[in-house]
Amino acid sequence: MTRAGVLRDIAYGECSGPATLNGRLKAVEAPDGDKKGTEMTTETSISVAAAAVGDIPHQTARADVTPADLARAAWTCSLGSALEYYDFALYSFAAALVFGPVFFPVKDSATALIASFGTYFLGFAVRPLGGLLFGSLGDRWGRKFVLLATVTLMGVATTLIGLLPGFADIGYWAPGLLIALRLLQGLGAGAEQAGAAVLMTEYAPTGRRGFFAALPFLGIMLGTILAAVVYFVVLLGTPDIGHTWLWRVPFLASILILFVAIYMRLHLKESPSFAKLEARQQITDHPFASLLRTSKRTVGIVIGLRMAENGGSSLYQALALSYVVGVVGLPGSFGPLVLIIAALVGSITVVVTGLLTDRFGRVAIYRCFAILQLLLAFPAWWAFSTGNQTLTVVAMCAALGIGVWGMFGTQGAYLPELFGARHRYIGVSTGREVSAVIAGGVAPMLGSAIVAWVAAENGGGAGAGRAAWIPIAAYLAVLTLITIVTTFFAPETRDRDLDDPRDAVSAS
Repeated sequence: MTRAGVLRDIAYGECSGPATLNGRLKAVEAPDGDKKGTEMTTETSISVAAAAVGDIPHQTARADVTPADLARAAWTCSLGSALEYYDFALYSFAAALVFGPVFFPVKDSATALIASFGTYFLGFAVRPLGGLLFGSLGDRWGRKFVLLATVTLMGVATTLIGLLPGFADIGYWAPGLLIALRLLQGLGAGAEQAGAAVLMTEYAPTGRRGFFAALPFLGIMLGTILAAVVYFVVLLGTPDIGHTWLWRVPFLASILILFVAIYMRLHLKESPSFAKLEARQQITDHPFASLLRTSKRTVGIVIGLRMAENGGSSLYQALALSYVVGVVGLPGSFGPLVLIIAALVGSITVVVTGLLTDRFGRVAIYRCFAILQLLLAFPAWWAFSTGNQTLTVVAMCAALGIGVWGMFGTQGAYLPELFGARHRYIGVSTGREVSAVIAGGVAPMLGSAIVAWVAAENGGGAGAGRAAWIPIAAYLAVLTLITIVTTFFAPETRDRDLDDPRDAVSAS
């Protein structure tokens, strides 16, 4: 391409980049050797391009991103995140309160609960595959395309769960179809949240990435609240909800969120960083191979950071609800109610956390919240075991609403900033979803097995598994210690150059 052609592309927005480009035009070898790209710089400013093709508007420090674009990206990412966690929170409630008797009707209720949480785990187990598939596509075909695909897959799968017949109607086809839809849900979720975080981080202005990248996580809080409110309403006056059609309503309602999310994402512009890679012809054909070659340490850091947050999130949102209702004996409607209150606290926490990371850095804030979770692990689970509703609400708000979701809010900008531009999507997806299997997916299933074991050791019967709070808290403490240690090996990434192809550990 000639110099005039390059300048014309810049002027019309075909090449993303800073408003003023200084230097000279040169061809450079792509960092991992996949392709040759053209890096455009020139001894003049964007006004030269204007002279070649006519008047163009003055561009701000973030090329091609207007305040309206930034607002649209924030709303779009937040709504998709709301749908993802609406779907997953619904499944958490249903696995704890409904799916056992409906899809796994065995005489032993503890066995039915373990089977139900087994399907919950499968959704996490398949998420790395979704992360690899859609993460690779996100680094090759763009963030926007993948976010459209993942939100559609998740929304359709969740809606279809609401239409499934139970075991009494179609026998073993019922749990089989439930597992199949859970796997599809997990495939979509495997890249949805990673994509939202990457897109928002790449859209956000330098110095405010922590805040803007936390907004999709605010959507997560809203999705959790919505799911909890819906379940709380349908549980009122219907303690045995599994034998009615009401449990299906929350799943069917997800189709409404899906339509809105698809509409908004169709009108979203591509991420500036990805557009710049396209313009420079620096898109890699094999992002996962590039990740394995250059980013094994970074992926390990992400997995370590997520052990406390993801493990703690699953233990509190899924296992704790089952424990306080099924073991301690609190009313079934209390579980969703306590989660609503905790999520309201969390919605404040994630935004404040984003602001704090912009001022004090990502690592220090993350470590502080991990230490808080460690300090709260045993007191929180002891509070759950007492059966005192006030203590349970306070413990859930402190442990989940502040401790867990404080780490969660920090991840918004931090995880994308850890990776280089050419494999950022696949890197965040891989690290997030492998950790989701190791920590989040296993935790409720292992925890319910601990409860069953403790109950059997104490002779069975009502409340026999109450003492399980001690080994469960110890398990959470181990996960949290792994994260605290990891923070001492993780680099600080605040305000780093997102167009740098190197990971933060290599650039620092």
